[in-house]
Amino acid sequence: MDIGIRLQAVRKSKGLSQRELAKRVGVTNSTISLIEQNKVSPSISSLKKVLDGIPISLADFFTQDLEDVGDSPYYAAGELPDVGNNDIHYFLVGHRSRNRRMCVLREVMPPGSDTGESMITHEGEEGGVVVQGRVEITVGALRRVLGPGEAYYFECRQPHRFRNLGDDDAVIISASTPPTF
Repeated sequence: MDIGIRLQAVRKSKGLSQRELAKRVGVTNSTISLIEQNKVSPSISSLKKVLDGIPISLADFFTQDLEDVGDSPYYAAGELPDVGNNDIHYFLVGHRSRNRRMCVLREVMPPGSDTGESMITHEGEEGGVVVQGRVEITVGALRRVLGPGEAYYFECRQPHRFRNLGDDDAVIISASTPPTF
């Protein structure tokens, strides 16, 4: 997915200039321009901050043009949109549900991938289970490497970060509420 072109289209559909969006978000309009030109690839937390200024959720940003396939509660693997960017893939479960109150993801982290040096914070709670690989998870001042079958659960206002320290893909099944994607 071309994040820059999609951001520009969504911004324009809401009648916002780059300058107005930048002002709402607290960044320079050149930052918005660089993202839209794909000269800067924002982290998920940075993209969420930009989208909050529109406002549009990450889920709607990534899935707004997906064809509606009805009210089925089931999702084939190919129906899970990848709402990630950079190296980490976040496959969203339940994107067809317009009033979701939680976010369920199948996260795939390639070797060496990282959610970023800046710790992530947001509202709500998050939990997950490592299905494959080894993931270093930092929550506040605590840091631990988790392997298959091990889990985590924390209050999301605590700064947090995830890193794949292994040589293979790491896979996590996670849930958060309220939905961040």
